[in-house]
Amino acid sequence: MIIKASDADRIAKNPPKGVIAVLVYGPDAGLARERCETLMKTVVDDLTDPFRVSDLDDQTLAADPARLADEAASFSMMGGRRVVRVRGAGNGLAKLFEGFLDDPRGDALVVVEGGDLAKGAGLRKVFEEADNAAAIPCYPDTARDLPDVVRESLKAEGLSISGDALADAISRLGSDRGVTRKELEKLALYCSGQKEVSLEDVRAAMGDEAEARVDEVCDAAGTGDLKKLDRALEKLWTSDMSPIAVVRPTLGHFQKLLQVQAEIARGDNPDFAIKKLRPPVHFSRVNSFKSQAQRWSEAKLLDALDLLFEAEAMCKTTAVPAEAVLGRALFNVAAMARGQR
Repeated sequence: MIIKASDADRIAKNPPKGVIAVLVYGPDAGLARERCETLMKTVVDDLTDPFRVSDLDDQTLAADPARLADEAASFSMMGGRRVVRVRGAGNGLAKLFEGFLDDPRGDALVVVEGGDLAKGAGLRKVFEEADNAAAIPCYPDTARDLPDVVRESLKAEGLSISGDALADAISRLGSDRGVTRKELEKLALYCSGQKEVSLEDVRAAMGDEAEARVDEVCDAAGTGDLKKLDRALEKLWTSDMSPIAVVRPTLGHFQKLLQVQAEIARGDNPDFAIKKLRPPVHFSRVNSFKSQAQRWSEAKLLDALDLLFEAEAMCKTTAVPAEAVLGRALFNVAAMARGQR
């Protein structure tokens, strides 16, 4: 049974009757874990109950395929329906689950946590085509989904959030549901005792405003937007930001672009190459980062890095004003970006 992304949360909270196994897959690992746990809690309240929850993984089942049917058919010593959770399932288990779904044992709910399975992947296909199973996709939250996630999480803690605070919070979230939940928990704890979350609360609890300004500098230089770069640098210098604190993340930005270039050269598509970066690129910057990766050549990225390394050395060792040194280097880099078109 194929489940649409728009129906995923509803199905996770109330799986259809007759569904004995659910595959949860997709690029957002945090959201996949969350939906797996939501599914499990439709059967078992305490997910640490060893009598009603069996926790397996891909390697265990690969070594002992009969374990799946044995666990699904087992009875709890204390009574009640059981859950069998399978972590890290890959396409190598497709035949095993195909056989299990053709001849199921017991009444346990089997919850399978897969990775980012492509359309047509063996394991995904088995669950999508079976009448007694479902496949739930987990894609990163979009700017359209995030407001509800933020509001619902804060409402559970007795908090509302102002419009400008909500917009700022959304700009900092979205790459992984697990990370989003942790950030919102941190925000709720910071605002404990209040009724409403303000913009100042978000900036204090969820991130440094200067970090966002440095990202703006990196993107402006990487895209060759001279006017935007000028404005972004002015904001940094008026906030007394140290040039050394700017040059290090800027170097990291162009090193990431170089890494993506290398992955593309080895045959990866740009989207997949960007997803592999750690720490990940914030979802709000992905389109800009992808555009930069496609704009720059490997040789020119190396030239840009040379300019930035030289600027860093001059900032640390000469009497020349560091803001002027770094600003000149970044404008030169931006000029190189314009020449990449």
